Amino acid sequence: MTVVPVTSADLDAAEVSWFAALCSDDYQFLGVPDENLRSSWEHCSDIVKAAEGYGFRNILCPSSYQVGQDTLSFVAGCAPITDRINFLAAIRCGEVQPVMLARTVATLDHMLKGRLTLNVISSDFPGEVADSAYRYKRSHEVVEILRQAWTQDHIEYDGDIYKISKLSSDPARPYQQNGGPLLYFGGYSPDALELCGAQCDVYLMWPETKEMLAQRMRDVHERAKAHGRTLDYGLRVHMIVRDTEAEAREYAEYISSKLDDEYGKLIRDRAHDSISLGVAHQARARELADKFGYTEPNLWTGVGRARSGCGAALVGSTDQILSQLEEYRKMGIRAFILSGYPHLDEAQHFGTKVLPQLKTCSLPHEYGRVPDSTPATPLGTGVRR
Repeated sequence: MTVVPVTSADLDAAEVSWFAALCSDDYQFLGVPDENLRSSWEHCSDIVKAAEGYGFRNILCPSSYQVGQDTLSFVAGCAPITDRINFLAAIRCGEVQPVMLARTVATLDHMLKGRLTLNVISSDFPGEVADSAYRYKRSHEVVEILRQAWTQDHIEYDGDIYKISKLSSDPARPYQQNGGPLLYFGGYSPDALELCGAQCDVYLMWPETKEMLAQRMRDVHERAKAHGRTLDYGLRVHMIVRDTEAEAREYAEYISSKLDDEYGKLIRDRAHDSISLGVAHQARARELADKFGYTEPNLWTGVGRARSGCGAALVGSTDQILSQLEEYRKMGIRAFILSGYPHLDEAQHFGTKVLPQLKTCSLPHEYGRVPDSTPATPLGTGVRR
C-alpha cells in the first residue's frame, strides 16, 4: 500500500484525541436518548476532564445547529479547568465575520496558552442552500483572512465574498506565533480536497476500508502537492475495546440492541451535513458490510445507523486495537480522534487498556508544523477552486 508523504515525516508518535459530546449524541443504547447523558456543561466538561486525566492529547468539540452546546463558548469555559489537553474546536466558515472570528480564536488561544486547534467546516447555514463551489470558496477566503490576521500587521483582502482594506490585526494575534492554530479539515468533494490541499494542516477521514482511505490520502496529497505543500492525516473513528474480541463484539451488539431504524434515520436526516458526499460514503460502507455489520476485520458500521457523519467503530481486544492503530499509522495516519458510547465509560476503557501502550504527542509544535512566515497566496478574484 503506497504511503503518501506527510508533513511530520520523522514523527513516530500519534496524536490520540477523544470527543466532547456537545451535540446530544451520547447514548448507552444507540439512538435512545438518555437524560443522564444529554448535552450539558456539566456532562460534557466531565468528559473533557476525564479525557485529560487518561492522557488524551486533544479533544474534538463539534458544532451543530440542531442541539447541544455552543462550541467556542464551551472551549472558553474549559480553559481554566484544564492545563494539558488541546481543544479541536469546530468553526463553520462564514458563520462569524472572519475578522471577528480571528479575534475570537486568538482570545481562546491565549486563554489556552496555545492549546487550541481548529476543525474547519464548510456547511450550509440554517435557511441556506448553497452550491459546493460557493461554500468552499467562502471557506478559502475565511481561512486566508484568518492567516493574515494571525501573521501580518494589517489585513488587506479583495475577494469575491469578503473585501477588507487596511484593517489592523493587532487584537487578533494568537498565542501561537508559528502561523496560528493547526487547521484540521474533512471533506470528499473536489472543492473540499482543493481547500484542504491549499490551506489546511491535517486532513481528517471517516472510517472506510484501508484501501479506500489510502486512495483518499493520495487524492488530497496531489492537491497539496500542486501548492507545494504536504499534509498530515487523521482518522475519526468510534472505539469499542475490551479484554477479548468476544466481549467487544458482544458490547457492540448490546448498544445497538434497542435501535429503531426509523428513529435512526430521523437522527441522520436532521443533521446539517446529511446530504454531503462524506455521509453518502458512510452509508455506502454500511451497505457493503457483512451480515454482522463489519466491512473489514474489527471495523463495525453499526454506529452509523444512529448518527450522521462518522459511522463506524473499531471493535476488538486490546491487542487487536493496537494492531489496527499501528496499521493505520504505517499508512501515514498521525491523528486519531476517537469516541465511544457512553463517552465517559469508553474513554476509561481505551484510556486504561490501549492509551498507556501508545507513544503519543501533544502540542502543535510537537506535531510537526513547520513555521511559515509567508502568508497564503490569495485566490484570484472570481476564481472558483
